[in-house]
Amino acid sequence: MVRSRGYSRKLERLKTTIFTTSWIIAMSTLLNDCSWPIQKPINEGYGDYVLVPAGEFQMGDNYGEGGQDEQPVHTVFLSEYHIGRYQVTNGEYKKFIDDGGYSVERYWSNGGYGGFGRYPLYWENATYRGGAIVGNDSYPVTGVTWYEASAYCSWLSEKTGNKYRLPTEAEWEKAARGTDQRRFPWGNTLDSSYANYDNHQSDPLVPVGYYDGSIRGNLQTRSNASPCGAYDMAGNVWDWCADWYDEKYYSVSPTDNPRGPQSGKIKAIRGGSWKSVPGSLRSAKRSGNDAPERRANTLGFRCVREG
Repeated sequence: MVRSRGYSRKLERLKTTIFTTSWIIAMSTLLNDCSWPIQKPINEGYGDYVLVPAGEFQMGDNYGEGGQDEQPVHTVFLSEYHIGRYQVTNGEYKKFIDDGGYSVERYWSNGGYGGFGRYPLYWENATYRGGAIVGNDSYPVTGVTWYEASAYCSWLSEKTGNKYRLPTEAEWEKAARGTDQRRFPWGNTLDSSYANYDNHQSDPLVPVGYYDGSIRGNLQTRSNASPCGAYDMAGNVWDWCADWYDEKYYSVSPTDNPRGPQSGKIKAIRGGSWKSVPGSLRSAKRSGNDAPERRANTLGFRCVREG
């Protein structure tokens, strides 16, 4: 069949349109999957810290799946900060112990000095991958109280000359879900290739960064990185937050850099653990059951670096 030059030009225009449309769709998907460009982490010798840019996001349960403490959904503005790419590991926490962290009172300005011995509760426990056992450096430290986590941050601030502390609930949630209101750090669906939860693993805990898209034994993992590049913000161990917990706080929360109630009896934790049911891994999920002196094999922490 002989086709005219006009037909050929129309065909080329059609191909160009199809290509352009496909590119736009692909780029839109990429942008929706990543709320901001991921930059090179900061590392001052104590683990990677990834940037969370200044700006607004919608905080709270936009899916209607949680409790009343996750309502109302509200706009929050946060200044720029960096958050731990991973939870604090045994290897990192060991530096604090070896540097006399439990015996230096100035690190414990938020309380707890002298009340928790010389190391975390499970430090010598093989089942929960205690840091005293050779080979466990890459596992998250567990069995630490809010006070121990806070003291570690104070020590880290002194070591680096920069301000480190526990994340606020708002900082934690923005780092976990970005600005597109996703259900989980990586997207909107959950299965055991993304996270350690609901006793799916033969051992309770896995090393930090385990779910990175690589093959782990018989499991093909998928990356559980959040929009800013933070890993394990769902499952494995809960993260302590700086805030006192108040189930009604969202109704009175300030818009700019909220830091939680002035006082309370319970500290907020976020992210779920190896024992948690799927709903507890939602990025909007709040939990207010833990007094600051509690130690558990499901509790760890990550820090934020200001600026």
